[in-house]
Amino acid sequence: MKISKEAIPVRMESPGTVMRSLPGYGGMTVAFNEMPAGTDIGPLLEGLEHNSCQCPHWGYVVEGAVLIKYDDGTEEKLNAGDVFYLPPGHTAIVEKDLKMIDFSPEDELKKVMEHIEKKLAEFSK
Repeated sequence: MKISKEAIPVRMESPGTVMRSLPGYGGMTVAFNEMPAGTDIGPLLEGLEHNSCQCPHWGYVVEGAVLIKYDDGTEEKLNAGDVFYLPPGHTAIVEKDLKMIDFSPEDELKKVMEHIEKKLAEFSK
């Protein structure tokens, strides 16, 4: 089973940001996300437990850099070429224009993405 990046449906798009995702990969959702430097995911997660993403992700940073902040106060920077696992309880700030692929459990990701979509709708009012 394979798919090209361009064949993954766009779930969200705004200037400089394209978030593609497709469920159905053995209970996982495959995503390819592109976000510009300065993107802070935190405000989109407000209202979730600890105001952070509660979905685990496994993936690879294709380009750029992102600062991950965990609920326990620790931080780590992911750079181009890094393979990663993010446990539940994190948020992120893009430090350098980012391209990354990740895999996440379908059910957990669906809850987070629905919350983010509601937040985006609130912000656009």
